[in-house]
Amino acid sequence: MKPSRHITSFLQMMSVERGAAPNTLDSYRRDLEGLESFLKSLAQRLETASTEDLRRYIKKIHDSGYAPRTAARRLSALKQFFKFLYGERIRPDDPAANLDSPKQGRPLPKFLSEEEVNQLLEQSRLKQQPKDIRLTAMLEILYACGLRVSELVSLPLAAFTRQSGMLIVTGKGNKERMVPIAQKAIDATQLYLNVRHEFLRDAQESPWLFPAPSAKEGYMTRATFDKELRQLAIRAGITKKVSAHVLRHSFASHMLDHDVDLRSLQQMLGHADISTTTIYTHMIGEREKQLVLNKHPLAALFNPEDK
Repeated sequence: MKPSRHITSFLQMMSVERGAAPNTLDSYRRDLEGLESFLKSLAQRLETASTEDLRRYIKKIHDSGYAPRTAARRLSALKQFFKFLYGERIRPDDPAANLDSPKQGRPLPKFLSEEEVNQLLEQSRLKQQPKDIRLTAMLEILYACGLRVSELVSLPLAAFTRQSGMLIVTGKGNKERMVPIAQKAIDATQLYLNVRHEFLRDAQESPWLFPAPSAKEGYMTRATFDKELRQLAIRAGITKKVSAHVLRHSFASHMLDHDVDLRSLQQMLGHADISTTTIYTHMIGEREKQLVLNKHPLAALFNPEDK
């Protein structure tokens, strides 16, 4: 079904005015097309749907067994869309204004232990081909600085200087921050710079630290990095799901383990609000709880089903 022109206009607004990422736009498009299809089954249109129609749609999502976070995202898309229609005077009212958001627990981030991170790094150093040297440098930077994967792959060449001991990172909203970079990461990056020309075409120059001339943006894609990381995790014998995001969470967890204060961690992670950073304190609390339940001499009393 061809999407409504109103959906197309809404997505254009989200892209141009709010800078929504392509993945976000794709999710919103699917969510709103699903809503449009549902309304069609009720002989309704986006321009005439009532609050009760939208409640039926939310109930359908709930009854279909979607995860609370997915349901919440769909409701968010729906609310923003109808607010847009009202603001553009396409509708005289906003039928989504009074819809309640579904309650959802916030899942704790997944992370690797320090030993598992070391396993990854040691495995990456076993081979010394240019791709392996590059992957080692990217891992060292990612774990040393706690970057988002989008920040890592799009690092400009100028962001790294061996002398400064700092990395200049451009994060969400094009906000720049300076993050300390560990000596191991500096050394691994310097070693990579000696083979960086292997990833460029003859006599070609690139402003990116990790160039990929065949990629649309000119630097390594997130998908390529994640693929190389997954393959490395398999070779390292790590059974947990490993991704760039998991390594970012690992960085944050290990920093707190080593007594870094929350405000400093917020700055390094590039969080606009410290409430986002506090999720890691909850994660540590949960880890300590599990440690007591599993390792305490009286653990059998806490876990009677283990008897």
